[in-house]
Amino acid sequence: MGRTHALTGWCAGLALAPAVGVGSVHQAVVFAATTAGFALLPDLDHPGASASRLLGWLTGALSWLLRRVSAAFYALTKGPRDEKVTGQHRHLSHTVLFAAGLGALTSWGTAAGGPWAVVGVVVFGLMLAEGALGDWLLPVSGAAVAWWFFTAPPDRAGELASISGWLGIAVAAGCLTHCLGDALTESGCPFLFPIPIAGETWYELGPPKALRFKTGKKVEKRLVFPVFVVLGVLLVPGVWDWSVSTVERLFTPPASQQATTP
Repeated sequence: MGRTHALTGWCAGLALAPAVGVGSVHQAVVFAATTAGFALLPDLDHPGASASRLLGWLTGALSWLLRRVSAAFYALTKGPRDEKVTGQHRHLSHTVLFAAGLGALTSWGTAAGGPWAVVGVVVFGLMLAEGALGDWLLPVSGAAVAWWFFTAPPDRAGELASISGWLGIAVAAGCLTHCLGDALTESGCPFLFPIPIAGETWYELGPPKALRFKTGKKVEKRLVFPVFVVLGVLLVPGVWDWSVSTVERLFTPPASQQATTP
């Protein structure tokens, strides 16, 4: 489900950017790229996930540590009605608390570190996305970086510094988007921990079972992913307006022709 997580994160970032005050298209692209990448981070709690294999032994060690912390945290906080599971995958890193904590840490780090800290977060996000989407994203990312560099305002450092505090929102939104995506699958997701629901501290939220889908199966590949591909293009600032104006030019008769029509 990695591709879908990255794509929904990209869409969420583009949709959220105007609401948090990200004004220019250059800032929106940086914001959405970060959200797309960090929409894959919660799966660091699975040893086979692309996030866990991204940087070899380093992310592998982080994955091992996260699984151990998650398991210990689950053992400490689970209630009598919670499932008898290890508490490693889809637990601690799949919660609103984790998203908010990582977002706050990112906001502090980028505000303190300035433009270079912003670059580091964005590059790591792109690497996470590339790990899930494939190597074809490398030339696309390179072209996007080149476009950003040559078309951004002269004060590029200021352009990056201006979104340093907002980048934490992008990171948190990416993690939360991942949780919401997992909630639509058969297993659900306990992202509202520690709010007790139906007597469980780690209640796997999700829609009615008839509306859930299996990861990697036809519904995801043939419906969910294509829909978000289209949304991911239309949500880019300016694309929707351009699309509407193009359709109007194609299907609306010129004014002179309308005037001569009886």
